[in-house]
Amino acid sequence: MLTLTVTAKGQVTLNKDVMRHLHVRPGDRINVALKPNGEASISKQRSATWDDFAGILYDPNGPKLTLDEIKTAIEEAWAGKR
Repeated sequence: MLTLTVTAKGQVTLNKDVMRHLHVRPGDRINVALKPNGEASISKQRSATWDDFAGILYDPNGPKLTLDEIKTAIEEAWAGKR
């Protein structure tokens, strides 16, 4: 069990052991999950992955386009026609 001290400004400094355990470095983001019993847990914020990005592009109700239709739409957009 590690004990950290809260400053007058409400800040906590993570010591080397905690940073090493969480695999964080200065500038990284940390998530804090607040639990109803007054406890909290912390974890390193996960970086977005390609799968996270690709998932936002899929729309099961969207139009079904062929590769040629997609190519034409891109060309028209670049030409300022869309």
